[in-house]
Amino acid sequence: MKRFDLRHLKDDFYERMVELVEKEITVDEVAIFLFEIGDFSAIQKSADVIKESGHDLMNSLKFNEVDWTIVVKKVDAAMQKERQDKIRQAKEEADKLVADAVEEEAK
Repeated sequence: MKRFDLRHLKDDFYERMVELVEKEITVDEVAIFLFEIGDFSAIQKSADVIKESGHDLMNSLKFNEVDWTIVVKKVDAAMQKERQDKIRQAKEEADKLVADAVEEEAK
């Protein structure tokens, strides 16, 4: 288990968080990331970023009045790709449904 303090990055920590998961921890290892809450949008966005990266978000909790922690478990490359493909497919299907609805509404 490794702990990373990303508070100094303020609301610009997402890319660094994924980079650390990819390069600094091994498969099945857990990382704890500490970041500033700000306007609370970082909480959902951090969960979304981890989900889109294909790794496991194991926990997300308030650390103190201004900081938040998330716990991430790195998965193997095959599982990561499978998850990313499913997310991409779901987005494409959702976009198609929206496009179809807009087209139908225009008729």
